Amino acid sequence: MPVHPDALVPPALREAILAWFAAHGRPLAFRATDDPYAVLVSELMAQQTQAERAAEAWVAWIARWPTVGDLAAAPVSDVLRAWAGLGYNRRALALHRAAQAIVSQHGGQVPGDIPALERLPGVGPYTARAVAAIAFGRPVGAVDTNVRRVLGRIAGAGGVGIMSGFALGSMQSLADAVVPEDAAATWTHALMDVGATICTPRSPRCGDCPAVLWCRFAAGERGEPSVLPKQRPRSAPFPSTRRWLRGRVLDRARSAQDASWCAYPDAIGSHEPAAVREAVLALAREGLLEARETPDGLEARLPG
Repeated sequence: MPVHPDALVPPALREAILAWFAAHGRPLAFRATDDPYAVLVSELMAQQTQAERAAEAWVAWIARWPTVGDLAAAPVSDVLRAWAGLGYNRRALALHRAAQAIVSQHGGQVPGDIPALERLPGVGPYTARAVAAIAFGRPVGAVDTNVRRVLGRIAGAGGVGIMSGFALGSMQSLADAVVPEDAAATWTHALMDVGATICTPRSPRCGDCPAVLWCRFAAGERGEPSVLPKQRPRSAPFPSTRRWLRGRVLDRARSAQDASWCAYPDAIGSHEPAAVREAVLALAREGLLEARETPDGLEARLPG
């Protein structure tokens, strides 16, 4: 017999999670809006960045570019400067390109259907569903690592194999099936907060979890769900890494006034000039810098 989703995540459990969120949810600035553009910005910012830091940057971003048209018309150099401190600078470029695509292909309105959202630069399955749920109230599950872990532990998606009997057969299907019809946005935020603050990867605080009465993991089925990806700890890159070097190269270009060209003739940190040159050229290939050869060596600047 196929397992109904209510057997894995029953209505009473959902009510408990929503009640917990009402009392303990993080008051992040971007949760005060359901504007699709503002939600899209927040979701792209929060990818691989702490939510609190993303929320601070989001406030300044929306004040500067309050509409998708404002962002689409902005010079990419300004967008990259505003992204400083958020890391993974390709996301800034993708967000700018997404804004331009929304203006040119969707009349300046963020689309509400998932296939159209997934066609935007930088938008994958998770981001598309988060925007659809939070901004448009669509009953779809946004499955990031936090949500995957919470639902996987509740449902016992590990060695006991209970998920194998679920009719729709996947974590995404389960996530979609258990979204409360009238509370898609709140449910999305609530699951993320349970995963971020209580149902953590290494030391879950099961005694404080609103799902503890229904959770197979808490009940002793400790085999971690096979659907959970291995998590890499988020930390600042070490000075010896290429990611650190790329950040310093971009920071030098960001600090230049009036789109001035910057020279990169010397070592940066422990990275020799040849490695610096390689980093500059790689960033130029990705569209994050413009580069040129001069008699004095390689120069670069933010794109115009």
